[in-house]
Amino acid sequence: MADDLTPEPPRDCQICERLVAYRQDNRAEHPEWFNAPVPSFGPEDAQLLVVGLAPGLQGANRTGRPFTGDYAGELLYQTLLETGMAKGEYEADPEDSLRLKSCMITNAVRCVPPENKPTGAEIKACRQFLRGRMAHLPELRAVLALGRIAHDSVISARDQKQADFPFSHGARHEMPDGLVVYDSYHCSRYNTNTGRLTDEMFRDVLKQIREDLGLS
Repeated sequence: MADDLTPEPPRDCQICERLVAYRQDNRAEHPEWFNAPVPSFGPEDAQLLVVGLAPGLQGANRTGRPFTGDYAGELLYQTLLETGMAKGEYEADPEDSLRLKSCMITNAVRCVPPENKPTGAEIKACRQFLRGRMAHLPELRAVLALGRIAHDSVISARDQKQADFPFSHGARHEMPDGLVVYDSYHCSRYNTNTGRLTDEMFRDVLKQIREDLGLS
């Protein structure tokens, strides 16, 4: 039941000792930053949930909005605007005019991890909030997983075996409950700089999702 699941962790979540210590260090060094579990962004009637890995240190951890303030956000939000899943203007600031349409963005791990690398235990511990986030979206029909870790966490959150739904860029996986999970390489600078992911490849995935959902 959705009522039994929490979609967002508290600001001072204490579950992961290493992440709590890192948060405290960052608060001391940068008291003006958000420095807390980053909440999901988007409307509660979202049909699509975009799931990333974790907040970037100087991106979402600083600004308090997923993918805001780093390169991955530039590509993600620009593509959402181009495909009609967002409106307004993205200015890398949570106070900008950007608004999402029919989609929400969250992360598999809500707190920034050292070196952008959460441990397996941290990913598992935070999965309760991913499960809760999905449960509290009554119109949810699809999930876009950005990268293998996000994909694996989504599959596990739906109580499915990862071996039955292997990650592959551009893949479309239909869950037994009807939810459809789409895969894309993460829109990180590393992936785009190496050519593993191009703007066109990323745009094609979102266009396919929009077409499948029949979004106007």
